[in-house]
Amino acid sequence: MNTSGPDEQGLRLIPFRGLRYVPERVGSLAAVTSPPYDVVVRPDGLHHLESADPHNIVRLILPQADTAEDRHRQAARTLDQWLAEGVIAPDPAPTLYVYEQRNDEILQRGLIGALALSPAADGIVLPHEDVMDDIVADRAELMRTMQAHLEPLLLTYRSDGAEEGAAAVIVRTAERPPLLSTTTEDGFHHRLWAVTDPAERIAIETDLARHQALIADGHHRWATYLRLQREQTAPGPWDFGLVLLVDTTRHPLQVRAIHRLLRGLPVARALDAVSGLFRVRTVEGPLPRALDALAGAAAEGNAFLLAGDGGFHLVDRPDPALLARTIRTDRPEAWRTLDATVLHSALLDDVWRIPDAPEHIGYIHDTEAAVEQAERLGATAVLMHPVREEVVRDLARQGVTMPRKSTSFGPKPATGLVMRSLTID
Repeated sequence: MNTSGPDEQGLRLIPFRGLRYVPERVGSLAAVTSPPYDVVVRPDGLHHLESADPHNIVRLILPQADTAEDRHRQAARTLDQWLAEGVIAPDPAPTLYVYEQRNDEILQRGLIGALALSPAADGIVLPHEDVMDDIVADRAELMRTMQAHLEPLLLTYRSDGAEEGAAAVIVRTAERPPLLSTTTEDGFHHRLWAVTDPAERIAIETDLARHQALIADGHHRWATYLRLQREQTAPGPWDFGLVLLVDTTRHPLQVRAIHRLLRGLPVARALDAVSGLFRVRTVEGPLPRALDALAGAAAEGNAFLLAGDGGFHLVDRPDPALLARTIRTDRPEAWRTLDATVLHSALLDDVWRIPDAPEHIGYIHDTEAAVEQAERLGATAVLMHPVREEVVRDLARQGVTMPRKSTSFGPKPATGLVMRSLTID
């Protein structure tokens, strides 16, 4: 992102005493980690993680009970129990962390710390997606009850590419022995280091103060941080939120789509409704081949791939009259032509008339999981093509948010490697 002016306050990342699993008390570090809470595919993914280790972090981020209040209390009790038993312990002193994710194709490094919170109007941390109030309310109650931040948000900033400041500290730190090292079942190798040298911390602080950040993943958690901060009457730990900051000049992120599962809409009925309003074609599988067809159509305009009946149906070339009638005109052209805008404004709201509520629409990151669930439920999976990162950044700079769940940046940090208590200094 653009840098702030010389007299402006940019990003402020402070050290904290991270809560981390004690390796000797768990089967393995990989077995207690989880993807972010909104990426876990329920119920199969949840059961898999719960079975991986009795102390898997999913028992804290997605506790299971009959009511929301019981879920939140259960998670808080579990965290307290694990701390008392020494399964999880705080690091001895406040620190910033360098975090690395690596596989055969990707190397991503960034800084984990507690970031000073600021509303979007300040232009320091910029959201690019809308949020759902019910999810923010639930996450807020969970954090409020647990007094902890369990999952770092993924934020990005853009440096000039020089190996100085934060970048130089990260490179030097990664040459040292790590605090932890593990490989998760997705093939990613994870390493974590502590930055304890005061001079290195100052170098990071000075560098980050010149930058603003884009929220790549975690809009609901960021909105939750701000909501909980507003509840406080005095300065304190709620003025900061757990984040991972990645310089995408050095470590570009991947941008993937988030797909929709329309629970009560069979594919045949979905196709009947769009007839005459979109061009509809059946395309051959398997799934990778059908996604190639989607990519080709998306290069020319709005396009969606519908699945759930055992086949694949390409829906593209929307009727201009439909778009003129359903798409807001008070937004930039780049927003009006987003696939997510057309999907929500034209298809979901107008053609299919499906409320944007959890009982009607599921948001699924994994393409195969979206198709499988649609086929199992007799529902419709709407498969999306990713948005280019430049479009996301441009809209964020203009203060324009995209429809919720428009993008999935990654790789996302593994949940469970480092957490933040709001009661331990």
